[in-house]
Amino acid sequence: MRWNGYIVLLVAAVAWVTVAIVLGTGTLTGARTVVPPSGPSPACLPARLVHNPALAGTTVEVSPAPETDTANPDTQISFLGTPVTNIRDVSVEGSRTGYHYGHVFGYFQGDGGSFVPDKPFDAGERVLVRALIGPPGGERRSSFSFRIATPYPTGAIPGFPNPTASPSSYQSFESAPGVHPPILTVTTPDRDPGAGDVMMSVGPGPGQYGPLIYTPQGRLVWFDPLPNGLNALDLNVQRYEGQNDLTWWQGRVLSIGFGQGQDIVMDANYQTVATVHAGNGFEADLHDFQIAPDDVAYLSTYNVMRCDLAPIGGARNGVIIDTAVQEVDMKTGLVRWEWHSLDHVGVGESHAPVPTTATPWDSFHLNSIDLEPNGDLLISGRSTWAAYQLEKGSGTILWRLGGISSSFAMGPGAETAWQHDARLHPDGTVTMFDDGSNPRVHYQSRGVRIAIDTTTRSAHLVRAYLHPGGVLLADSQGNMQTLPDENLVLGWGAQPYVTELTKTGELLFDAHLPPGSSSYRAFRFPWSGHPLSLPAVSARVLSTGDSTAVFASWNGASEVASWRVLAGADPSSLTTAATMPASGFESTITFPSTTYPERKVEYVAVQALGGSGQLLVSSPTVQVQNPPTPPKAG
Repeated sequence: MRWNGYIVLLVAAVAWVTVAIVLGTGTLTGARTVVPPSGPSPACLPARLVHNPALAGTTVEVSPAPETDTANPDTQISFLGTPVTNIRDVSVEGSRTGYHYGHVFGYFQGDGGSFVPDKPFDAGERVLVRALIGPPGGERRSSFSFRIATPYPTGAIPGFPNPTASPSSYQSFESAPGVHPPILTVTTPDRDPGAGDVMMSVGPGPGQYGPLIYTPQGRLVWFDPLPNGLNALDLNVQRYEGQNDLTWWQGRVLSIGFGQGQDIVMDANYQTVATVHAGNGFEADLHDFQIAPDDVAYLSTYNVMRCDLAPIGGARNGVIIDTAVQEVDMKTGLVRWEWHSLDHVGVGESHAPVPTTATPWDSFHLNSIDLEPNGDLLISGRSTWAAYQLEKGSGTILWRLGGISSSFAMGPGAETAWQHDARLHPDGTVTMFDDGSNPRVHYQSRGVRIAIDTTTRSAHLVRAYLHPGGVLLADSQGNMQTLPDENLVLGWGAQPYVTELTKTGELLFDAHLPPGSSSYRAFRFPWSGHPLSLPAVSARVLSTGDSTAVFASWNGASEVASWRVLAGADPSSLTTAATMPASGFESTITFPSTTYPERKVEYVAVQALGGSGQLLVSSPTVQVQNPPTPPKAG
């Protein structure tokens, strides 16, 4: 049974000034006055970077981690590693707010539970947690404490502007007048049809936002246009409950480089089967959403908090962006585990300059999460120019690849800068999309495959993949997908291209959205969509008065080979007027009025037909629109 349920470096202060962010091929600006925090910010830079979540003498790991200073006022307290029946007598006391009543709710997976307080904690207070852990007769009294961070409000931070797109850059359809997807221009025809359709998103930038599926020929298959103010990024295909589903992030993209929203799972009928929210008072961020076995998801979230940066030469009333990985129970919405970059990665590793004003400092910028078969995680920190292998449960950094504290000696060409999408492969290599820009470090962006040797602690570049059509330099975003046959798909992010190459670099496919657009990532997957919605149809008499034009589309359908047009003088007497092959997202046919010499055509409907001519579904019946009556002379 199924259950319903950028990327950019800040380049101008968010404090009485206009926010200006470089995204892709142009500079987008949005102005709003934001009042900086008054007075000194609390200390938040940790004195130590080891936060062991394990409770001594038990199999349980907790979050917030003991002695962390990054917990949100709305945090749960997670106990992972034992049945919920072995978690008893939980006592939670805030140094200012006193004792907190609440309930322990078990995880769907049966390996723990979260204490959910009935009220939030106060910013800056210390929280003491006591609990009895273990089966009856083998209990152990455990305790730990953590401090609550002081959140910095983000409600006044603007999103990216959404200007009107040029009509030449998007498509319009008579049968679907509200759908205006960008045109995908194919410059190198597809030589790998087995790779499947092209999965992209559009925005921030001009035009309508939403997730997109195109055929390799550039024909639109599906577009879900979103209301103004909402964006969709990272359209992907993942396994959930035994099926291949579409997944993406949806929400508001803030101009300081992250998102606040939720993650969507949609089946092949384009029905939402799960909506995954971040927990602990945070919102799901746009950068990554990975579904793991047993209805567990890993997602990114951003924790904007006040922080005294004076000890490292920054503002005393400073603001820092602490990034986090959450492991979420998709059935209950409970947070099973949470890892914070500020607890484990020293801010001295950042290549982002420390602001001397109350500008949110994105010192780490988490932008990908890769779950390994043994439960470890590989994550990417854009601002530190490094990927980090995290140990399952403890969150201990096992090794760093790149950056100023790399665990490996980096061979020629292996260093990345402002990179995205770190993925560890079974052969031990790591792939990344190396932006190399914002500010510019490399001549052009590239995909890279790096071999690491954990014995010799060395890393060397296996191959770099450049855009064959010329230099592309992406200021933000991007990904590198490895297909089952080891071909590679590169999404160029702020440069809205998608390219497929063989593992030796031979060009197989290339296409792009209009200039000024962006697509956070781009993928190729075989996809077969079966929408539950009905086809859309419209019809009108041509201005000559002697012919009728019929327009038919079915948003998301993959198996329509042809359309049968039914026409008649009234809805109850429609007969076949014509059959036309499916020629794109919208198919059009015109038939002369002499087809029905005895009576006027007033109504039409269409029937979608499969490859064998079988009826898939019929559209509603619509009335034919007559051309406007010309004005009388004189």
